[in-house]
Amino acid sequence: MKAKIEAFMDEVKTRNGHEPEFIQAVQEVAETVIPYIAKHKIYNGKNILLRMVEPERLISFRVAWVDDDGEIHVNRGYRIQMNSAIGPYKGGLRFHPTVNASILKFLAFEQVFKNSLTTLPMGGGKGGSDFDPKGKSDDEVMRFCHAFMLELNRHVGPNTDVPAGDIGVGAREIGFLFGMYKKIRNEFTGVLTGKGLSWGGSKIRPEATGYGTVYFAQSMLKTKNENFEGKTVVISGSGNVAQFAAQKAIALGAKVVTLSDSGGYIYDKDGIDEDKLAFVMDLKNNKRGRISEYIEHYKSAEYHKGKTPWEVKCDVALPCATQNELNAEDAKTLLSNGCICVAEGANMPSTTDAVHEFIKAKILFAPGKASNAGGVATSGLEMSQNSLRISWTREEVDARLKDIMEDIHESCIEYGKQEDGFVDYVKGANIAGFVKVADAMLAQGVI
Repeated sequence: MKAKIEAFMDEVKTRNGHEPEFIQAVQEVAETVIPYIAKHKIYNGKNILLRMVEPERLISFRVAWVDDDGEIHVNRGYRIQMNSAIGPYKGGLRFHPTVNASILKFLAFEQVFKNSLTTLPMGGGKGGSDFDPKGKSDDEVMRFCHAFMLELNRHVGPNTDVPAGDIGVGAREIGFLFGMYKKIRNEFTGVLTGKGLSWGGSKIRPEATGYGTVYFAQSMLKTKNENFEGKTVVISGSGNVAQFAAQKAIALGAKVVTLSDSGGYIYDKDGIDEDKLAFVMDLKNNKRGRISEYIEHYKSAEYHKGKTPWEVKCDVALPCATQNELNAEDAKTLLSNGCICVAEGANMPSTTDAVHEFIKAKILFAPGKASNAGGVATSGLEMSQNSLRISWTREEVDARLKDIMEDIHESCIEYGKQEDGFVDYVKGANIAGFVKVADAMLAQGVI
């Protein structure tokens, strides 16, 4: 089996050798799915996984825009349409200087499995640009978004490809993108999710990824007759996912003690309560400030510059910042400090070696494709509301989100439970996501 996996990865590396993040994502899936394929004749010999690894379409385009001083800038735009076997492509747009084809391909590949796990009819895709919205005026962001959509509109649509937001793409950017799409196409359709509530958005969408991550962690804890009540929780990040993961964890009785950004992390031994979290939300969402400013208002807190929060003792860790932020040494530190549960709120925030440490220790560990699927699940619910021209209440959407996360958890147990009772959530998520897409691909033939 090891030889089969290595042979498969050799072929992937030959084609994608300059894309380390993508190779990392494929390796993690291959290690669990290839043994499953070998045991099931329906998939064996059909090169299903190799077909999944190759995007159906990779679109790259130039984005030229003008800043407030009249200077012309050129960025690169992308849309990776990975797999449409079970529905239109669905996945976020990321605006960040680190964006490249490798990162977007890994995100699109993960999205295929994540969307499959939600049980909603959505294929996988991802896109974005190396444009950095930080430090830009609203007018500059608007001009960039309009220029970006001038090209992207050719490749998306409510029944073709439905992008959403991601890092660097929030309500402001979605609004500008949607406005240009509507003008060009002369139609008001649910082509983007994450829209404002007054023009087609869904309640709970901003909260969904963070809430969903906590709902999934809660389901894992229940298997050990545990819950969030009284637990110390360490969270990385201070953006949308981290904020609402903290909010839900606090509501469930946990003590959240850290948040972070690219500059470092804050540690509040007294706990970040609802009032302190409201300060962080205003700081990050409205003032676009740095997390270090927290200690200026809450003197008992500490700021650790240039560090990640994984050195802090905790019961539950929620990495909600970015890919590969938690390495093997961090994992060992968390384990030695008594951490019993790790649920990924970001996409692939744990390195391969870190994941191996968690699984070897047999703690509760949820990969992002399962635990952070709440965001895209609620995007799917927004698509449904747009198609039906209706709007569900906050309570209805939240209930549907919680049900979806519990269903994903059950699927992970179905395919990931080992003979000794340990649940390998990585294996369970990969196989559960694979089966639905693979069955659809087989049914549709070689296309």
